[in-house]
Amino acid sequence: MQIPTQAQVDLILSQIDRQRIIDTAVALVEIPSPTRSAGAAATKLAEILTNDGFVVERPVADWPEAPAVVVRLESGRPGRTLQFDGHLDTVHLPFVPPRVEDGVLYGSGASDMKGGIAAFVEALRVLRDTDSLPGGSVLLTAHDHHEGPWGDRRQVQALMRAGIVGDAVLLPEYLADPLPVAGRGMAIFEIKISREGAPVHEVLRPAGLPDVVAAGAQLVTRLHELHDRIKQNTQPYIGHDSLFVGRIQAGEIYNQSPTECSISGTRRWITPGAVDAVRAQLDALLADVAAATNTTIEIEFTVQGDAYQLDQNDPFVHAFQHAHAAVTGAGLPFGPKPFIDDGTAYATGAGIPAISHGPAATGAHTLHEAAPIAELVRVAQVYALTAIGYCGEWGRR
Repeated sequence: MQIPTQAQVDLILSQIDRQRIIDTAVALVEIPSPTRSAGAAATKLAEILTNDGFVVERPVADWPEAPAVVVRLESGRPGRTLQFDGHLDTVHLPFVPPRVEDGVLYGSGASDMKGGIAAFVEALRVLRDTDSLPGGSVLLTAHDHHEGPWGDRRQVQALMRAGIVGDAVLLPEYLADPLPVAGRGMAIFEIKISREGAPVHEVLRPAGLPDVVAAGAQLVTRLHELHDRIKQNTQPYIGHDSLFVGRIQAGEIYNQSPTECSISGTRRWITPGAVDAVRAQLDALLADVAAATNTTIEIEFTVQGDAYQLDQNDPFVHAFQHAHAAVTGAGLPFGPKPFIDDGTAYATGAGIPAISHGPAATGAHTLHEAAPIAELVRVAQVYALTAIGYCGEWGRR
């Protein structure tokens, strides 16, 4: 790792352009881009980068409706490649146009994560314009298909398959504190309990007719009991295994015996590589309840990401901490990543260290997204200085 000199720090801090970040962020936010429909926003980002003098690639990345955006900044000297990666899609909520008021950017995607993308675009500009990258390269990638349940991370996976990936990756999620060094795996489950026959009035039920609502109640109780057992599995920084039931639904009217009952929720785990064991445990429980209630129970188990841990001694972590300290006066405490994001995909799919760090923004997944401009400036500074510290050392990991 190459620690930036004070002269390099002063140069980066002085050259990050606040107004340029605002202009870039507003230009991105003002284009609606719900997941699977981020093509226009990707084209706008490509246009901005082209106008800035960068050579832009547009790989299809398994989603022709919105080809990804890729830019490479090469130092011409040996070193590592640091990737700046962000998603341009937003959740499926009514569009809120951008506005800047009292030093805060508002609008759809302001915090998640078009503001953060604008920040790392500015970091890339300043690294180029000041020729501050001592070695290696910076790879900028932006894409669609992040936000679930509408997206499935196919573009990130396609970029990894194509080798469009760095030796480490920074992602500007709305997580400013702490530095996440571990993340739980997570799956969404959709369970359907069913019986043969048609719906019937409660007073006309034949004797012995399976009761899918009662089976659902029994299953929810068993799932809660399972949660109480698995939460004993703990890991520093990240917490414990969990099973959460968020929805149970059955019937069309209060006095009807229905044929189906559905239950959905999440299963999270702390142990990397535990997907198969987690699924087998759940399958065994469902089979037991189905036999006891004379019902058929089926499950859709959609894995969003596996558990992972970040090596706290990795040069990338040291480079980031030095950069953060140079900007703010202190490094960050280690802690958990509370959600699944594309960093999880890079860590578990490509085996590269990933740090999710972005503005201290608010309102993600709501109609009230807000990102302080000062935070976007800070993120740009931290990203640029991390690149200086990380990329200059010879050799890939």
